[in-house]
Amino acid sequence: MKNLLGGKGANLAEMASIGLPVPPGFTLTTEVCTHFYQNDCQYPKELEQQVEKALNLVESRTGRKFGDSINPLLVSVRSGARASMPGMMDTVLNLGLNDITVEALAKKSGDRRFAFDSYRRFVQMYSDVVLGIEINHFEKHLERAKEKRGVKQDCELLPEDLEKLVKSYKAVVQLELGEEFPEDPKAQLWGAVGAVFNSWMNQRAKTYRALHDIPEWWGTAVNVQAMVFGNMGNDCATGVAFTRDPSTGKNEFYGEFLVNAQGEDVVAGIRTPQELTIRARQSHGSDLPSLEEVMPNIFRELLSVRSQLETHYKDMQDIEFTIQQGKLYMLQTRNGKRTAPAALQIAVDMAKEGLITKSQALLSLKPDLIDQLLHPTLDPKAKKEIIAKGLPASPGAAGGKVVFSADEAVRRCKDGEKVILVRIETSPDDIHGLHAAEGVLTTRGILSNSGMTSHAAVVARGMGRPCVAGAGSITVDYAAAKLSVGSVTVTEGQILTIDGSTGEVMVGEVPTVPPQLSGSFGTIMQWADEVRDMKVRANAETPADARQAKEFGAEGIGLVRTEHMFFEGQRIVAMRQMILATDEADRRQALDKLLVMQREDITELFRIMDGNPVTVRLLDPPLHEFIPHTEAEMEANPMLGHRGCRLAITYPEICEMQARAIFEAAAEVGRSSKKLPVAEVMVPLVATVEELKLLKGVIEKTADAVKKEQGITFTYKIGTMIELPRAALQAGRLAEMAEFFSFGTNDLTQTTYGLSRDDAGSFLPEYKAKGIVEHDPFVSLDPDGVGELITMAVQRGRSTRPEMKMGICGEHGGDPASIEVCEKIGLDYVSCSPFRVPVARLAAAQSALKTKGEQTKQSSTKATKPRVQFRSSRGDQDSNFAFAMAKWVYDFGDGK
Repeated sequence: MKNLLGGKGANLAEMASIGLPVPPGFTLTTEVCTHFYQNDCQYPKELEQQVEKALNLVESRTGRKFGDSINPLLVSVRSGARASMPGMMDTVLNLGLNDITVEALAKKSGDRRFAFDSYRRFVQMYSDVVLGIEINHFEKHLERAKEKRGVKQDCELLPEDLEKLVKSYKAVVQLELGEEFPEDPKAQLWGAVGAVFNSWMNQRAKTYRALHDIPEWWGTAVNVQAMVFGNMGNDCATGVAFTRDPSTGKNEFYGEFLVNAQGEDVVAGIRTPQELTIRARQSHGSDLPSLEEVMPNIFRELLSVRSQLETHYKDMQDIEFTIQQGKLYMLQTRNGKRTAPAALQIAVDMAKEGLITKSQALLSLKPDLIDQLLHPTLDPKAKKEIIAKGLPASPGAAGGKVVFSADEAVRRCKDGEKVILVRIETSPDDIHGLHAAEGVLTTRGILSNSGMTSHAAVVARGMGRPCVAGAGSITVDYAAAKLSVGSVTVTEGQILTIDGSTGEVMVGEVPTVPPQLSGSFGTIMQWADEVRDMKVRANAETPADARQAKEFGAEGIGLVRTEHMFFEGQRIVAMRQMILATDEADRRQALDKLLVMQREDITELFRIMDGNPVTVRLLDPPLHEFIPHTEAEMEANPMLGHRGCRLAITYPEICEMQARAIFEAAAEVGRSSKKLPVAEVMVPLVATVEELKLLKGVIEKTADAVKKEQGITFTYKIGTMIELPRAALQAGRLAEMAEFFSFGTNDLTQTTYGLSRDDAGSFLPEYKAKGIVEHDPFVSLDPDGVGELITMAVQRGRSTRPEMKMGICGEHGGDPASIEVCEKIGLDYVSCSPFRVPVARLAAAQSALKTKGEQTKQSSTKATKPRVQFRSSRGDQDSNFAFAMAKWVYDFGDGK
């Protein structure tokens, strides 16, 4: 029920239902959030009464009373959206404390220090989250108290120190707001609830939603839960853990905890966390005892919970727990964020362990995670000057100019610079900088091996950014915009390289090498290939791209953009000679030069593809793209002007030259290769059957001439690119001439919407923000408009030519959501950039599994429909009644 309860609320309810120790609480649903924003931040009328009843139930379950002067109930107020948004929204702990209840808590617990430690935490957190007072106002008082006492850690402060801190904190509120800190627990509760709902629309949450494609209208739930305390003494603790290693995917319990602490202490990096297991402690060289050693019984119980959660959720879990006076409580579980290598390893291992099926393993993976595997790593032979080492928090290598703020990272990124974001520690407010940066380096916590569960590590892993956390030997000076370690100083703008796989930090730029894909990646790709229906080809026109595509599993080339072959060196000179020729003779002279170049390129592509199809698109773009762009030399030619098949109709010799290059290449490769090349000649931007008929004649005539000249036969197909609405409408007639269709979804989107990709980026974000469009139609295929045209073209084309091969070759071919649309439409293949081929293979497999699942569900439903048939001749009213009765029989009478 996470759509209604949010992920946190649903998982708390789920854990309680399977018998895990969860503190009692209740959830204000996402519907309340929707109402809140639709009604000028007002709650539904009945909500206050419902919350009162729910609070009474929590009181009865705990035996404590909210705001009581003898045995007070304290609660936490936490956000919980459908999708995990770590650190993006607000939380308030220890709510319900005031000058009266804190004394009751001190007396009831027998620990005055614990009571006032909880109170000062609450005043600080509530003032920050609800009252909007900057947290540094309170931190100054805390640091002063520690200096005065001569201690370094918060937990070393005495009760009287904490009492004075509470008074100092309240004085800050009075000074900043001109009003007293709220003492009424009910007022505190509604203030916190409102703050959590308001945090759904804070800037960092908006940024996170935009980056992760989370709709604004989902809203967040609010979870109110009885507090349990990890800071009541040395038999108490708090921690976070992953049921498997989130960086590598190894089946090892992984996490950190703190004795006598609350949850925020673990992720803040202020204190030194301890490892959960002896193995982890030893491998990290930590002298601090592990949970396995400190609380062996609790550790065994936690191991049992780990197993129970994985068995139940069938996925790696990220959990939060608190130990209060020797008793374990579970505060949260969610599917854990992980690196791409870990995601693949976990999916493969769980399938082999029998926890999930192969199909479930494939469906559990986000196809875009595969992208993260394809980034380069450091060249092991390269020289590198290592200046520091931290924790390998998110794998991959990255180099760039050092910046010390998220805003500067964004600014330089917009200027085309690659940057490394360096922070003492990151916070959710840095989300935009984390996204802009090539990699992230944080400095806090090296002595403790902390940071693996910190904000920077979790967010970087989710984004696929390399991250080195806890490089504590580095000193950062924000004011001077520099970092230093030993005698080395690096100022803003100088280059650093980080290795998120080893934790190394290096001065200067270190060369990288391409990734090596094997192991679990190969297994997942094999499983994907076993179930997918659609083929995956690549868009490629250079030998390097073609080889890369084949290495990644491409089953041919779906688009050779021949114009891309003429932009370099002497090629563009010959191209310009052809464009500027004043008669056919001069034009043919230039085309003869281009023929040699084109033939060489296509020959190499045929060889690399080794019998797999190669679709060569005839020259497509406006000719002005090849002309120098000074004012004197500029030639006017609009994007929807003299281009595509129109060039070849105006100058048939261009079509003839390109066809000759293709067929002579096919003849040459056919002589020397065991597998004959499969040549597919694609005519672009066709709007009428007459255009295709005319150019098909030129191509066939050229093919016959080459066969005669070369004394060798070869096979080929002639097809067209459907990229105009008229072509989609005329697909039935075009199929009389074309032997295949390839949908050019880039231009088809432009011509369907009447948009230009050149300037759509200036206003489409506003369209998304206002809910006019859900996705950028140039990123994800529009199923209702462009998709409908493709569906129509497929149906009409196959009505003429039933076995006709059809695919897409626009940039949508590498987008998982678009691939799912293509699967439903019934296309034979998608074609995408070489580095998106593995993504497309997995997405195609997932689309096939989902489509088959839907078909199975539908056929199952049909099979169990009632045998009783109602017939009526009395008009629509009786027909509707008959339908309703049939549904009733089915629902309540088991179809009998």
